[in-house]
Amino acid sequence: MSDEPLSPQEIEERLADLPGWALDGGRLTRSYRLGSHFAATAMVVHVARVQEELNHHSDLTLGYNTVSLAVQTHSAGGAVTEKDLELACRVRDLATGHDAH
Repeated sequence: MSDEPLSPQEIEERLADLPGWALDGGRLTRSYRLGSHFAATAMVVHVARVQEELNHHSDLTLGYNTVSLAVQTHSAGGAVTEKDLELACRVRDLATGHDAH
């Protein structure tokens, strides 16, 4: 995966495959609402494992039953790169198994 910044057009095209994700303040963002605090906490643990596997970490916030992410590549000056989109895709796939909305 590349650390090269993506153009706003490239990002918008890729977001078509990532429902609920948005470009906000130069970062990819998404919040998931789950059925319980336990489900949200479990999702955080699973997202953390994916982040470790990819060696790419987002800002990750846990609320009562909400998990929020903000993703950007710091080594690319805070731009959105392929790394961010890969992480967003992996989280999307993970969230499907966690009854997230």
